[in-house]
Amino acid sequence: MSLSFAIVGGGWYGCHIASSLRALGFAVTVIEQQPRLLHLASGNNQFRLHLGFHYPRHYGTRMQSREGFSRFVERYPALSRPVAENLYVVPRGESLIDFLTYKLIMTSSGIEFAELHDHPAMLANVEGCLLAPERVLLIDRARRYFTDRLGSNLILGHRVSAITETKDAVHVDGQRYDFVIDATWGHFSKPPIDLFYEPTLLLYYEANRDFPAVTLVDGPLCSIYPTEDPGLYTLSSVPHTPLGRFSTGEAARQALDAVDSALIDRKVQLMEEQITRYVPGFKDVFRFIGPQLSVKTKPAGRFDDRSCYVYKAGRLFSVMSGKIDTIFFAVERILALIEAMPDTPIPSEAGTLREEVLRSAASLASA
Repeated sequence: MSLSFAIVGGGWYGCHIASSLRALGFAVTVIEQQPRLLHLASGNNQFRLHLGFHYPRHYGTRMQSREGFSRFVERYPALSRPVAENLYVVPRGESLIDFLTYKLIMTSSGIEFAELHDHPAMLANVEGCLLAPERVLLIDRARRYFTDRLGSNLILGHRVSAITETKDAVHVDGQRYDFVIDATWGHFSKPPIDLFYEPTLLLYYEANRDFPAVTLVDGPLCSIYPTEDPGLYTLSSVPHTPLGRFSTGEAARQALDAVDSALIDRKVQLMEEQITRYVPGFKDVFRFIGPQLSVKTKPAGRFDDRSCYVYKAGRLFSVMSGKIDTIFFAVERILALIEAMPDTPIPSEAGTLREEVLRSAASLASA
């Protein structure tokens, strides 16, 4: 009999997990509290499909991104597109690592890049620059793709209120399933690790000409990245995009509700001052058009870990989401944990290799 899964959360992780389990023949139901998929954090981010360049200080995140990137492009070829010119820039004297160290880390990680020995003229205070073949996510297309693909397996506009577990099943608002997967980034069930919820304010800008993606690494720096809409870019800053750290998702959402025009104006000023140190002509090219509010869930610590983790408690799986291209790790980990459950039948009889070898020898002898 096919196993049944309820997946709470219709972001990138929930949609991919549901699509993958459905393709394996399992019964899946995706329950999303918003009226559409990819509505919250999955649709409110910097639209970057990572290769690992963003995480020189965390090996696990870098490797998951590197491996997931090629798998994402193969699995979902129409849901992203190449960034025409994608620059990773180490500023002089303001990065946590020097350019040579950064370059050696990326070389040892097996990530393809090209070093630019002549820095682009629009940059200033630069020690070194790499050209990296990353991609931009096409959120609207992805939303339509998963909506069509999952179809009747979707329940939209419903907030889960109760999950109760019995010996051989788990019930979501009274409906029976074999397993539940929490893909809400810790907003429904909190993973068993020290984490925090970070409300964020990302800025959108309109450019009057084509402009490269510019990411300053590594540390409390900033980045400009294109979106799926031509001429529309995001400006993000490690020190200025976050609006605080909270122990609950509800507290983080309340912080977003308190955002007003004065705070937005202040963030625009701070982030423009920061990016202008490295892109002096920023204001000549870009015009601010509005903010984007979201909540991120992150593990506590200063080790820059954005890997994907999966935790299991009874029949409930909690997915601590990493970057979007690490969605493949989540599915494989869930299946491995199910297979390792004590009630999963595992053959205990001796193998048949000896008998097969003897039969083969007898067959050869009689030929």
